[in-house]
Amino acid sequence: MRLIAGVDIGNSTTEVCIGERGADGRIVFLGSALRPTTGTKGTLPNVHGIKAALLAAVSAAGRDMSELSVIRINEAAPVIGDTAMETITETIITESSMIGHNPSTPAGAGTAVGEIVSYGRLYEAKEGTPYLVTVPRTADYDTVAATVNRMAQRLDIRGMIMQADEAVLVENRLQKKIPIIDEVRHIERIPEGKTAAIEVALPGQSVRMLSNPYGIATLLSLDAAATKSVTPIAKSLIGKRSAVVIKSPGGIMKENILPAGAVSFEATVPTTVNIDEGAEAIMRAMAAAGEIRNIHGQSATNVGQMLSRIRDGMAQVSGEHASDVRITDMLAVDTLAPVAIAGALAGETCMEKAVGIAAMVRTRQLPMQQIADALARDLNTRVIVAGVEAVMASLGALTTPGTRVPLAILDMGGGSTDAALIDENGSVELTHCAGAGELVSMLIQTELGLGARTTAEQIKKYPLGKVESLFHLRLESGEMQFFDGSIDPRLFGHVVLMSPEGMIRIDEDIPMEKIVQVRREAKRKVFVTNALRALRRVAPEHELRRIPNVVLVGGSAEDFEIPEMLMEEFASYRIVCGRGNIRGSEGPRNAVATGLVLSSMGEASV
Repeated sequence: MRLIAGVDIGNSTTEVCIGERGADGRIVFLGSALRPTTGTKGTLPNVHGIKAALLAAVSAAGRDMSELSVIRINEAAPVIGDTAMETITETIITESSMIGHNPSTPAGAGTAVGEIVSYGRLYEAKEGTPYLVTVPRTADYDTVAATVNRMAQRLDIRGMIMQADEAVLVENRLQKKIPIIDEVRHIERIPEGKTAAIEVALPGQSVRMLSNPYGIATLLSLDAAATKSVTPIAKSLIGKRSAVVIKSPGGIMKENILPAGAVSFEATVPTTVNIDEGAEAIMRAMAAAGEIRNIHGQSATNVGQMLSRIRDGMAQVSGEHASDVRITDMLAVDTLAPVAIAGALAGETCMEKAVGIAAMVRTRQLPMQQIADALARDLNTRVIVAGVEAVMASLGALTTPGTRVPLAILDMGGGSTDAALIDENGSVELTHCAGAGELVSMLIQTELGLGARTTAEQIKKYPLGKVESLFHLRLESGEMQFFDGSIDPRLFGHVVLMSPEGMIRIDEDIPMEKIVQVRREAKRKVFVTNALRALRRVAPEHELRRIPNVVLVGGSAEDFEIPEMLMEEFASYRIVCGRGNIRGSEGPRNAVATGLVLSSMGEASV
């Protein structure tokens, strides 16, 4: 007897199943393995990941690579995700400055308006003029407080901006209480002689005047045109504990706006829709267009550039011309994205409405045969492209205990959500929808403003907790968890991810409740939306109620909350829905690889 290997190349992982076909034609499964996909799904670099997964699976089965009779790989359509912004506004501030600040130690409360004067030149200040004093790190807090107390008998000192984190120490020593902002790293960049407004909110609150363009206009006496130009500044200060806005009468503010653009569907019913209309309008237009042959973005616009990047990226890895690359499906979801404000002193951003897009990209001919040929040469084994993912996943899903036909599967991976419906006669209806786990990670990273994609991936995978003492934490569910030993002190006061290997600290200062909200909304926008549209495509007469059972397979079916979300959504349709358990042992993974091995039973020989 010789071995059969099924290989499922996914966007994120490559899965292998090893089976042995006996003399009676029956398949005996010997083992499986999973390794990260190398390169873009459906391209030649996938070979390295395939070989690593094959070696791991064969070794785990106690066999040798030379015993492989045939390797069966899936047809793989690459799915690439990118983000299209509805509005991209670059605000360039000349001869002006702005600090959007959120230190943990401001002092005092309220607003103050005055002329900027440095601590070292306070003796030159004039009577009758309101001042805001900038204090460098080199100045001792005790000396600063004594100097301000003495100078306040002659001068009108309304507030202070400090470089060191000593606002509370200074404020405790002042005879006249004023709002003080500290931890301003680049204090030397603040121009003297300009009028500025500062605001410090009470603990647990955020600034109100400086996060409102009309509030800024009130404090700095701006006209209507100037008020419009400070709107990005006000938006960037929303949620901040303290803030400074500096007025420069001779300053120039200009906006460079790249139009969001329109998307055109080359389809049964040609349709065009503007990105500004939002994700729902885009998806309605695409559904009404019928069979999609290609999707184009308006030239010289943001969405046009985004779709061009996707085509160029796929053309580069496939070796084909960009004009031969077609986008045959897309998922658009509404989101928010931080837009940097150029000219600001502290890297301020403001949240702008955006549209996240995942696109299904196809070349003139999928390069799977190239992968099969390269693998055959390297391993000296017969390699064949054996089947479409959704069909193979259906065969694999049927090995889940308690299932029978008719049966629908949702294969939720990293790049796409595939659906298939297999009926009593063995006929299979299938579809591929762009958008899955990678789009969720992108939305989490974008909305939370995370610097690293790995952090977004971890937030997607694990529940959260907040370490509130060295011996207990509060879970996102509200439950308290206590520990016999001390928690690592470095985690105290931080939001952490509850991974099986231990707690992972989130370094960004983001409330746990916001992270949970963004994570769950991202999953609903992608997986619930895609599950419904995929199943409607394969359901008889596109009626969901005619689907009795749905098995969830793929890497994203292992998620700790997505299956529950889908079960709740499908409950109104009376659909039995749950995670698959492939071969009664693999959980929701390995469905496609298992199906590839099972499909060899229809061949005369292997």
